[in-house]
Amino acid sequence: MDATTSAIAWTKQRPQPSWLVRLFDWKPFLIFACMLPAIGLLMVFLTYPLGLGIWLAFTDATIGRDGKWIGLENFIWLAEDPIFWSSVFYSVFYTAVATVGKFGLGLWLALLLNNHIPFKSLLRAIVLLPWIVPTVLSAIAFWWIYDAQFSVISWFVVDVLGLRDRYFDFLGSAWPARWSLIAANIWRGIPFVAITLLAGLQTISPSLYEAALLDGSTGWQRFRYITFPLLLPILAIVMTFSIIFTFTDFQLVYAITRGGPVNSTHLMATLAFQRGIPGGQLAEGAAIAVAMIPFLVFATLFSYFALARRKWQQGESND
Repeated sequence: MDATTSAIAWTKQRPQPSWLVRLFDWKPFLIFACMLPAIGLLMVFLTYPLGLGIWLAFTDATIGRDGKWIGLENFIWLAEDPIFWSSVFYSVFYTAVATVGKFGLGLWLALLLNNHIPFKSLLRAIVLLPWIVPTVLSAIAFWWIYDAQFSVISWFVVDVLGLRDRYFDFLGSAWPARWSLIAANIWRGIPFVAITLLAGLQTISPSLYEAALLDGSTGWQRFRYITFPLLLPILAIVMTFSIIFTFTDFQLVYAITRGGPVNSTHLMATLAFQRGIPGGQLAEGAAIAVAMIPFLVFATLFSYFALARRKWQQGESND
């Protein structure tokens, strides 16, 4: 009885935790406290620049002068600007063609590296090189390759093979320059697609292919009914990132052509920079950048539905 009484007395005398301890024991507050540094970084480096850019798009601000609110005048002016519409067309065309090229060649390369071939690890490392090399360095290399006087392609075709009388002018006119930039983007983007899809291919159980072989399936049937459906969620997500990276590409285009010749290779990102920084028209450049948002929102929604499809394939319900 004395022991029980002592235990009750000790319990009553035990100090209660302070309000600060109780606060950190509260799970919602602890989650918020852990997320606060990430939220702060996003607010400083993402939310504030985005909000400032949207604000500038509705003003007449220039470098060195605060702007005043002018509503939709910048967008009305852009709607009548043929250079802006040319950049919209080429941004969509550049993204579509480059994405198809990167995924076609990247998927083929991933399927090749997924097989048992000699020096497979070395080949995987070599495939990553275009992705590892800094973009500006790649752009300078392609600028040399496409040079009207010193192009290695022209030298090989004209001086070695003798198939032409004069060198190629890759960057001297609109469409050759556009296709040249697309080829450079495809070369740079293939490793990202190939390695990511290769990682997805490695998650597919070999027993599925063995069962299909026992049923007498062909290579195309195995790809159509096993590889492609199981790889589709990864394909959709990687394609979303690839579309965003390609649509917002800046370094490659600006380093090779600066948007020329005659503004024919401007993407929306490079045109926004040219109008906003070298041109000094901050509001106009911001309006062009804001006009990119609907395309990026579409890519984000595409990613969401791809994730929902992945839940469905795993036997879960879509939220």
